[in-house]
Amino acid sequence: MAAYILRRLLLIIPTLLGIMTINFFIVQTSPGGPVEKMIMQMQGNSASALDRVTGNNQSEVIQSNEKDSLDTSGYKASSGLAPELIKDIEILYGFDKPIWERYFIMLKKYIMFDFGESFFKNSTVIDLIKEKLPVSISLGIWSTLLIYMVSIPLGIKKALKHGSKFDIYSSTIVIIGTAIPGFLFAILLVILFAGGNYYDWFPLRGLVSENFSELNSFEKILDYFWHLALPITAMVIGGFATLTMLTKNSFLDEISKQYVITAKAKGLTQSQVLYRHVFRNAMLIIISGFPAAFISMFFSSSLLIEIIFSLDGLGLLGFEATIYRDYPVMFATLYVFTLMGLVVSLISDLAYTWIDPRINFEKV
Repeated sequence: MAAYILRRLLLIIPTLLGIMTINFFIVQTSPGGPVEKMIMQMQGNSASALDRVTGNNQSEVIQSNEKDSLDTSGYKASSGLAPELIKDIEILYGFDKPIWERYFIMLKKYIMFDFGESFFKNSTVIDLIKEKLPVSISLGIWSTLLIYMVSIPLGIKKALKHGSKFDIYSSTIVIIGTAIPGFLFAILLVILFAGGNYYDWFPLRGLVSENFSELNSFEKILDYFWHLALPITAMVIGGFATLTMLTKNSFLDEISKQYVITAKAKGLTQSQVLYRHVFRNAMLIIISGFPAAFISMFFSSSLLIEIIFSLDGLGLLGFEATIYRDYPVMFATLYVFTLMGLVVSLISDLAYTWIDPRINFEKV
């Protein structure tokens, strides 16, 4: 097992390198980068944007020198700006270097977890990630934990009572949960319980209250979960429905196999058959989907929830970085989530051996 873990850890390096390489060259060669965005801001007579490039208050001087300049930079939006100013913008964002040099600079820094500074926020990328991480961790961990704690027991019970009234009624609720998008359910929760049109029971902004530091330990815990109640409920509804049906179908498939009939014929009780034999086989397919589900909870699934409930997390940070072409933030969040996904995938593989000791990765 130690040899397998070592191989998987070493495999993380080329996998991470490949993902970062592909995304780097796709993004860097796409039109509409940070240089173009800054040029568009300047074309809108943004004095602060000009001063950021020049480092002083010479906006008016630069703008007066731009009126008779020609567009020789190759940027579509640069007409009317002096070539020297375009060059300053390229230097500011590192685009004065060829793409291959920028690529190797990024790799060298990322090995040391040096993500540089944001293009459009006055902060380092690592500080931004640290600032947003508590929100994403809170949403991701608690949502995933609740989904698995509810869905697996419910799916097992539905499989054992397949075709009963309980199965039919619970399936109806599950199907409705699947049909309702998480963001739409979040809006419904806001309308009903967060000061929309009915009740004002839950807060609509932030992870904790403004007076959080003044509360005692027990009150802090209550305040924390009070703020998370609605966002987590909105995130759980879709994943809960999907995992419940996956668990039920997986257990139904195993229950109908010959080894279950043989085990019952030997006198084993239903609980013994279920948890000694069926459980470890049926859980393999569920565990295999855990890495993707866990990472999606941190990023893609939480984006709209963060926007609706005014929670400033990594999902919103990555989305804003994409909109504003903030490349350091884009690549840093991609790097962190990819690395996290690869590590969680390794943990899932190790969980296979815990669920089913017959699996031996030493031969892989």
